[in-house]
Amino acid sequence: MFKAEIHSLEEINHIARKFLEAHPADRIFAFYGQMGVGKTTFIKALCEEMHVVDYVTSPTFSLVNEYRTVDSKTIYHIDFYRTNNIQEAYDLGYEDYFSSGEYCFIEWPELIESLLPPITVKVNIREMEDKKRVIESLS
Repeated sequence: MFKAEIHSLEEINHIARKFLEAHPADRIFAFYGQMGVGKTTFIKALCEEMHVVDYVTSPTFSLVNEYRTVDSKTIYHIDFYRTNNIQEAYDLGYEDYFSSGEYCFIEWPELIESLLPPITVKVNIREMEDKKRVIESLS
């Protein structure tokens, strides 16, 4: 379990590092939060802390982006925002990603909730009145 507040973008990489340290064995993360709350921004920071060599972008249109780290590990960044039904997740081959043993960062998991494996770490990101973000993981 992890909980932190981000007061500015200057802190985000530090928080991302602490988040990864809190989840050393976890590989599947489902990010929940309203549109524009910073899910993709936080995932970018996680990827930076994991030394991704690729350009990290939102997979909203491609649905899945695959990134490589300097030590040749793979990270899957999946966005289910544009999926209309569970069948589209099957067509995407979600099972291959979830069972790969590699990191999977999932945005808009609400749309495929029933397909998430029990080992998924649910991560809530919410914006507070003073514009800070609260990031909280539930294992």
